[in-house]
Amino acid sequence: MTRLAVVIGAGGGLGEALSAALLARGDHDRVIRLSRRTDPPVDFTDLASVERAASWLSRQAGDIRLVIDATGFLHDDRFSPERSLRDLDPEHMERAFLINAIGPAMLMKHVLPLLPRDGRCVFATLSARVGSISDNRLGGWHSYRASKAALNQLVRGAAIELGRRHRHAICVALHPGTVDTPLSRPFSKSGLEVRPPSKAAAEVLAVIEGLTEADSGGFFDHKGEPIAF
Repeated sequence: MTRLAVVIGAGGGLGEALSAALLARGDHDRVIRLSRRTDPPVDFTDLASVERAASWLSRQAGDIRLVIDATGFLHDDRFSPERSLRDLDPEHMERAFLINAIGPAMLMKHVLPLLPRDGRCVFATLSARVGSISDNRLGGWHSYRASKAALNQLVRGAAIELGRRHRHAICVALHPGTVDTPLSRPFSKSGLEVRPPSKAAAEVLAVIEGLTEADSGGFFDHKGEPIAF
C-alpha cells in the first residue's frame, strides 16, 4: 500500500523544510504539502477549509502514515507577544487561540480518523516550550503561552481517544526549538541556539522516528527529551 506523509503549513519556513526533508528521505511514496495557498487550502482562519481538506485527503490513494502540523502564530503586523497583563488584547488572544489551538484541534478531529487502523502512524503538531505551565518562570507572552498550553492538552486528550481504537498510533506535540524563520526571527537573541530550518527539520524527523506507542500524548523537544506540561 502506498505510504503517504502530509505536511500542514508547508508554505512556512519549517514546513517547507520538513516537506523537502521527507522527499529526500524517501520513506514515504508521496509527500502531500498543504498550506493556505495550496489546492485544497488549509487555513485556520477558515475552519471549514480543514474539513474540506480532510475530505480531499480521504480520497487519496494510500495510507496516511505521517501527519505533521507545522502551523503557528506568534506575531504579525498588528500583534506582538505581550510583555505584561497590561498588554492583553482580546482580538490578539482570539487569533492566537484560533491558529495555535482551535485550528489544530479541528485538524485532529478530521484527520485522525483517516489514519489506518493497522501499523505505525504518527500525528505530530508543533508546539513550543513556552507552552509548558511548569516551565514558565518569566511571564509575558500570555496569548502564545496559553494557546500552546491548550494545544498540549488537546494533544493529550486526542492521543487517549486515538489509542482506544489504534494502539500503534502516536499523537504528540513537538517543540522544534528556535528556528531561523519569520515567526521567531524578530525575537531571536544572543544565547539562544538558532538553527536553520533544514537542521530543525532533520531534528524533528529524527524525534518522530524514535517515538514509540508509549510516547503518544507526550510533549517533546527537538532532542527527543520530554517537556513537562
